[in-house]
Order: sequence, then C-alpha cells, then structure tokens
Amino acid sequence: MKQIIILTILLLECHFGWTQIDSNPNHTKGQEVSSILKSLVENGCPGASLAILDEDGWWLQSEGLSNIEEQQKIEDTFLHYLQSVAKTYMAVAILKLYEEGKLQLEDPITQYLAPEVSNMVDRADEITIKMLLNHTSGVPEYNFNPEYASTLLQHPETAFEAVDYIKFIDGKKLNFEPGSRYSYRNTNYVLLSLIADGITGDHGTYIEESIFKPLGLQHTYYRISDKKIWKEELSSSYWDRYSDGVLENISHIQKQNVTYMVGDDGIVTTTSEAILFLKGLLEGKLLKQSTMELMMTWVNNQEGKPAYGLGLGHGDVFGHPYYGHSGGGIGAGCELRYFPETNRYMFIAINIGTVTYSPLHMKLEELRNKLFLAMTE
Repeated sequence: MKQIIILTILLLECHFGWTQIDSNPNHTKGQEVSSILKSLVENGCPGASLAILDEDGWWLQSEGLSNIEEQQKIEDTFLHYLQSVAKTYMAVAILKLYEEGKLQLEDPITQYLAPEVSNMVDRADEITIKMLLNHTSGVPEYNFNPEYASTLLQHPETAFEAVDYIKFIDGKKLNFEPGSRYSYRNTNYVLLSLIADGITGDHGTYIEESIFKPLGLQHTYYRISDKKIWKEELSSSYWDRYSDGVLENISHIQKQNVTYMVGDDGIVTTTSEAILFLKGLLEGKLLKQSTMELMMTWVNNQEGKPAYGLGLGHGDVFGHPYYGHSGGGIGAGCELRYFPETNRYMFIAINIGTVTYSPLHMKLEELRNKLFLAMTE
C-alpha cells in the first residue's frame, strides 16, 4: 500500500507540475510595487496579480479578490486571461513554420487559405503573411461588426469556429492599401490561425508541442475548456456595464468568449509562466537569432514611433523602451513587458474589463503608469 501511495504522489507531481517559484523577500522592487498593487485594489480593481523577474530574482504578489461574491482571495497560482498577448504565441508558431520551410513570409495568404476563406477577404491575393503578422494588411476588424458584439453578449453559448469570425468581414473593403501602414486588427491573427491549421492540421496542438512543452509551461492552456483547466483556479471577471463604477460579475461570458477565440486570443496562464514564455522567446529558446531579428523589425504607428514587429509590441515608458504585448477583454486585462535597460520582466493581470469605459479606469491607468515607471528604475 505504501508503494502505491508513493507512486500516486509521483504521478500527481508529474501531472500537476508542482513547480514552486518563491519571491525574494529582499527584492529591491518589492516594497514599491506592493504599495502600487494595494492601491489598485483600493481604487476599484477587484483583484490584481503581479510577477517580476530580474537580477534580484522573482517577486510574486496578488492583492484583492478573485471572486467578490464569495470573498475569495486571488492567489499567485491562479490562471489569468492573456487576451491579445496570445498573438505573440501565434506569431511564434507561424515563425517556427517559416523556419521549417513550410511557409514564406512574403507569400500571399491565398497560397495557404482555403478558397472559401480567401474569397471573404478583399484583395486577399495582395496580402502577405508578413502583413498579417505586423498588422499592415488593411483587413477590417471583425469585432467592429455590431452583429458580433450582440451575439457575444446576448448569446454567449454560441460556439464560434475560426471561419465564423472571418464571415463578419465578408464583402467589406480593405481599410487601406496592403502594406502601406500599420493598424492593429484582430482579424489578422484569426487568418494566421487558419493558415497554421492548413499546414499543421491543428495549430493549437502545434502551439502546445512547439512552445508550451519546450519551455516547460505546465499551467498554460490554449483553446480552453473545463476539461483542460479542471485542476486550476481561473480568476473571475468583472465589468462596469453602465460606466457608473458599479461592477458586475461577467465570468461566464468572458470565459465563453475566450473558449472559442483563435489566433488573436484564447490563452490562460499564471503570472510566472507568462514571464517564462517571453523570457524564453527573447533568450532564443524558441526561434533562431535571424528570425528574432525579423520579429523585432518594427513598423511605425501614426506618430511615427516604432510600434509592432511580427507579433511583438514595442513601446516606451517616459522614454524607456520595452518589448511585449498587452491584452484586454470585457472582463480582464493584462500586460506583459520586458524592459531591456533594467533587464526586467513584468506581467500584471487584473480581473476588470478594459475594453469598455469605466470612471475607475482613470485612477487605474495612473497607477499602471506608476508601476511601469518603477520597472525602468
């Protein structure tokens, strides 16, 4: 019996991936960011989780509630919605296929998409894979379609397939000439997921095998379902429906929405594993150096500043540069950043929606900027 118990424990450790990451109690940023995180909660954010990794090691901290109704505290091990940060994972998958010689970045997307999908995209033969990756395609935004928004909110059980999102732009003209400028569009990454499906048969499995497993990400999930994340605690989600500062639990709609999103969204993970992904990427554990140079070839925004590479964002905080990506949803928001000047990684997740206006956001944004500034010093 003793041997059976020991074997069971070993199997559980293998399955659950009990990897302990401890905060350095003497981390130089600990006291400063702790104060900021507590202020976020005091100013209306239900819960917030933060991870930092730099030369002082790890700092993990969670404040506030995962679930207001049950007064459940948020913990460092909880899962959070990555939202659009998932685009970086999708881009890595496409770039790995490029490295394997299974696609070329300058090829037109019609070479890889089924005709019925290509026919829904205006001037698809003039759009390249690279244009999808760096948002210079001119393809319209699918979630600007009122029908999509009403379906999501009124019928959250709707099981979307990737092609269903593309149907929302069927018959719509391009917003601008392909390759002429940068304009962020979620549709680009849904199309990339369809391209990857055509090559791999299942781009979700390809992402798991080529990204999650090599980096040892045992608490990162794509195309989520209750069956996949049954052993994990996923933070609840809230939004300010009427922009009056009153929060409502929108967990069901948030989860249903993310369950069916592909390419542009669809990943949940812990704060530490979000950092381990970006760190692994920037340290060359996923892509060749020459491919990373392509990924970090920036296109400029309307202000003429470098904004986006091939699935990776570029920006600055008070003149200090960072690389990474942000994500926002109806019931969650997050930011994944690497600050090269301080060699510091940071990921923060909050469980309040960031894509609709709330008067709460003004103070939260102020505190966010204060946090970012702390990361550059």
